[in-house]
Amino acid sequence: MTVSLHDADRLLAAAEAAADVAGCVIRPFFRMGVAADDKSDESPVTIADRTAERAMRAVLAERLPEHAVLGEEFGLERDGGRYCWVIDPVDGTRAFLTGRPIFGTLIALLEDGVPVLGVIDQPVTGERWIGVRGRPTRYESRHEPRWGGVPGTRRCGAIGLAELSCTSPEMIAGAPTPHWAALSGQVKRVTWGGDCYAYGLLALGQIDVIAECTMKIWDWAALVPVVEGAGGRVTDWHGQALHAGSDGTVLAVGDPALLEVASSLLTTGG
Repeated sequence: MTVSLHDADRLLAAAEAAADVAGCVIRPFFRMGVAADDKSDESPVTIADRTAERAMRAVLAERLPEHAVLGEEFGLERDGGRYCWVIDPVDGTRAFLTGRPIFGTLIALLEDGVPVLGVIDQPVTGERWIGVRGRPTRYESRHEPRWGGVPGTRRCGAIGLAELSCTSPEMIAGAPTPHWAALSGQVKRVTWGGDCYAYGLLALGQIDVIAECTMKIWDWAALVPVVEGAGGRVTDWHGQALHAGSDGTVLAVGDPALLEVASSLLTTGG
């Protein structure tokens, strides 16, 4: 981040305020049987998604009216400057609808298209991961009982020892290469489910590799500073830095030594 330390703290305060207000909106709807509408891509959306995004936009507009905001539910506003907030009020709406607290609110700040700040917030458990480029990732457990965890990815010297995670098998059906099985066949274990929460667990050293696809920018932008500030790497399946024109594949590794082999397995099968 090229802004001053004071400005970085001001931007982070705005991000946390947006996360706070989103949590206040979302929690009363959790496990209350809210209805869902299907969007054009057949993904579900609820009153919690829409209301939380409106609240987040209001906070960011009040504090940083010169910045653009791109949200999953209501698109882009105030385009044209160096800074753009990218927000997803409920990443993991299916988990939210089925009462599982593994969804999250995602807030990212792009500077000239590069993610420099990211927040993963789980409003029910009270967990929050905060990543700022150039700083170590911070993890907070704010509600009682407090959840354990120390930010920092774990070392994993061989792909055969790795814990691999992905949100759903259906996601892999949209993969641009047919080699998911090559990676999943080499790791120690595969677990399904998690959405953005899995990336928070990777940043705590609980998961080693996450490989997903069909991801939009609001799905991954906040994850990059969190994972990389904890010692990991986030790229596309080819090992290239993510950007607005990326192909929707995301590969996150806790130990950077795993990146090359995981990328090779996903793209070429070996």
